[in-house]
Amino acid sequence: MSQSLPDQLRTAVRFLGRVLGDVIRAQDGVTVFNQIEEIRQASVAFHRDGTPQAARLMAERLSGLSLSDTVRFVHSFACFLQITNLAEDQIQRRRGRSGDARGDTLAGALRALKADGIDHPAVVELLRQALIAPVITAHPSEVRRKSVLDRQAAVADQLDAFDHAHTDAEREAVERELIRQVSIFWRTSLLRSVKPEVGDEIENAVSFFERSFLKALPALYAHWRELLGEADLPSFLRVGSWVGGDRDGNPYVTAAVMRQALARQAKAALGLYLDRIHALGAELSISARLTAVTPQLQALADASPDASPHRMEEPYRRALVGIYARLAATHLALTGEAASRPPAGPAEAYASPEALKADLQTVLDSLLAKHGPAFDHGPLPDLIRAVEVFGFHLATLDMRQNSAVHSRVVAELMKGAGICPDYEALDEAARCELLQRELGHGRLLRSPYLSYGEETEREYQVLAAAAEAKRRYGAEAIRCYIVSNTTSVSDLLEVYLLLKEVGLFTPGAPPQKAPRAEVFAEPLFETIEDLRAAPKTMARYLEVPVVRDLLAPAGLQEVMIGYSDSNKDGSYLTSSWELHKASRALCAVVGGAELKLQLFHGRGGAVGRGGGSSFEALLAQPQGTVNGRIRITEQGEVVANKYADPEIAAQSLETLTAGVVLASLKKSAGGEVAPPHGKALDALSRAAMGAYRALVYETPNFVDYFYDATPISEIADLNIGSRPAARSSNRSVQALRAIPWVFSWSQSRAMLPGWYGFGSAAANAGVPLAALQEMHERWPFFATTLANMEMVLAKADLGIAGRYADLVQDRALAQAVFGQIRAEWDRTVEALLAITGQTALLEKNPDLAAMIRSRLPYIDPLNHLQIELLRRLRAGDDDEAVREGIHLTINGIAAGLRNTG
Repeated sequence: MSQSLPDQLRTAVRFLGRVLGDVIRAQDGVTVFNQIEEIRQASVAFHRDGTPQAARLMAERLSGLSLSDTVRFVHSFACFLQITNLAEDQIQRRRGRSGDARGDTLAGALRALKADGIDHPAVVELLRQALIAPVITAHPSEVRRKSVLDRQAAVADQLDAFDHAHTDAEREAVERELIRQVSIFWRTSLLRSVKPEVGDEIENAVSFFERSFLKALPALYAHWRELLGEADLPSFLRVGSWVGGDRDGNPYVTAAVMRQALARQAKAALGLYLDRIHALGAELSISARLTAVTPQLQALADASPDASPHRMEEPYRRALVGIYARLAATHLALTGEAASRPPAGPAEAYASPEALKADLQTVLDSLLAKHGPAFDHGPLPDLIRAVEVFGFHLATLDMRQNSAVHSRVVAELMKGAGICPDYEALDEAARCELLQRELGHGRLLRSPYLSYGEETEREYQVLAAAAEAKRRYGAEAIRCYIVSNTTSVSDLLEVYLLLKEVGLFTPGAPPQKAPRAEVFAEPLFETIEDLRAAPKTMARYLEVPVVRDLLAPAGLQEVMIGYSDSNKDGSYLTSSWELHKASRALCAVVGGAELKLQLFHGRGGAVGRGGGSSFEALLAQPQGTVNGRIRITEQGEVVANKYADPEIAAQSLETLTAGVVLASLKKSAGGEVAPPHGKALDALSRAAMGAYRALVYETPNFVDYFYDATPISEIADLNIGSRPAARSSNRSVQALRAIPWVFSWSQSRAMLPGWYGFGSAAANAGVPLAALQEMHERWPFFATTLANMEMVLAKADLGIAGRYADLVQDRALAQAVFGQIRAEWDRTVEALLAITGQTALLEKNPDLAAMIRSRLPYIDPLNHLQIELLRRLRAGDDDEAVREGIHLTINGIAAGLRNTG
């Protein structure tokens, strides 16, 4: 009988823990090891027994640590929690090797659809129109350095090798190498010494593409071709990035940074192609004396600069040498660097990835024509697929900026051009009228003879760089311009006016010629108020003649919806429900304009920012809102968790695809909202938002409680991202970004953004318990919402959160606020258990409960030490070791919780 998931994890953790223990003994001595082990055992005993004696023993062990011992201990537990994550990942890799038997694979989706009477051709037809795109961002909730991620990857490789070892000698050799890698990991600093720049974030993002996406995607497509029996499967799964294009709140993302991002991405893609073409050239030693080739292949071979007499009778090799030479010239042109292997001779660079693909297809067509289907699979078809998916740009780069910036820039340009002396003073109707008039002709606003403010000049240079990038790297290099804080039609029209300045928008000439855009403005609706207004905003936008003409050729409008700010604005439950309602309403509005809606979900890692199971979230989407097309942000720690390892990356991408297929085609997916259920959730949402805002926005001096009872200030000092933690220096909840807001509550173990308000809603909204139970039983959206909240509650600890409350200087404020949090916690847990029919959290999900429980003996001591270190720091102890200890505890707690921000 196979081991349960918790048993597998326990076995793997014990093995890795033993290795780490041996390393600590060898490098730091038995005394240090014993000290760490005594605290570990005391914490395990406390969580197992929960007795006062066990609690007292753990407190004694922790309080007896000197400052230097504290820092070393925190480092050890942080390392152990990272190792626990590696053990979990290894189990996930093993699970993935079970293949198509799992329900969250495309094969599993096909089985589920077959039960509904939906066959393969319907799936293929959906995929022909589909776009599924995870989009990598640089949101600062990933505390791990790239060096730590690299060391973890090295340890993971040895775990994998251990799984595949067959003899004792092989296992001993692997364990020796594992000990060596863990030794390096143990002495690798978990903290960055300096704040990362955007260039560092670009390198980090590209490392995931190089390590996983470039390899995993072609292999997945090859598997799916076989599974669906479809030779001509379209490339519907692609990747995107915001790293180097997201300027909202980050003044360090400039035109130069955008060029750097795309050049680095091109280097990664072209480097892979060059390596694969070189390998194919070494492999395809087919002689013209023994077989014929197609005329097209012969022409390619004859055009090659390869003059070697050894290959004169090897047309495939000569053709590939020629392709390599042209691609090497392309590499030099796009990256400014020579290829790692020099070409055989000079050649013309490829003008587009399509031209490269055509040459590779010529080679494949000849192999298939002269040698049969043996070549239909393998490195050459995989390379052609890679070129089709990644082009020369690797990942489509989105641009993003706040609507307020566009308004100021347009105002300055119009004033300088003598069009309007004070654009920002105009009302919405006047703005739209003026913008439409300016979009109707080719005259530009910017003059080379005028000087503009720094902001206007910076924005213009970024747009000019975007236009240049599309010419250099291809049409897919940049496609979307996300407008943060979209509240009106003019917010979107302003973007097209700015795009016109650099040739990315071309006015039409009615009635024959329609306007054309190479980059499309797309709204981002973030707050509760904006989500509620989104359908009306989009309806007015889609009535604008120039917009209708722009969108008609593709028949598509993308809308981005933000999970983070809506949660901070109105509570987890209200945010979830307003996003759900906005999705349905937007689908109706866009469909009414005879366009297809493509939603872009701005999700974070933590439940308070839209996190949780992507698969379950997709199945809970409103009916008709997916239809094979979706983009989803992958932020912070989630990027490494999903995509640092090639096998786990493949699983994550297939799970995403399976979820989209099921959400689009399965009859029970999403489902219509029963009117009584929608009415009940409206009432719950109002009550939840009322309770949440009463605490967060209406409690006097609540922001002081937050700053004192969480490590928000210390998180802001962490070197984890280039973007500032707050939108302004104003000390307020409104000024804070959603990531540090959620991150801070996670560190203090209150986890408030992931649950607060639900208990009051269940108690005061007037919805009977029986109705709530029926909604949970029959409505996937409500069930998924509660499941994510339950996971948050299981990771929270109000006892520890209460100790953070003791740090609040205003004791009356601390007692009042924490008293409200405690009471709401009790109401929420009581309601959740009653609705789900459980007597304890995660009672019906024992595997997850056991996996969370196994981490707590290692997370909780870090919280207790963090509290004491915060107390010392805030009392004026400026010892650098105090700050280091705090930052290490933040690192370790984040590792233990996994989804932090």
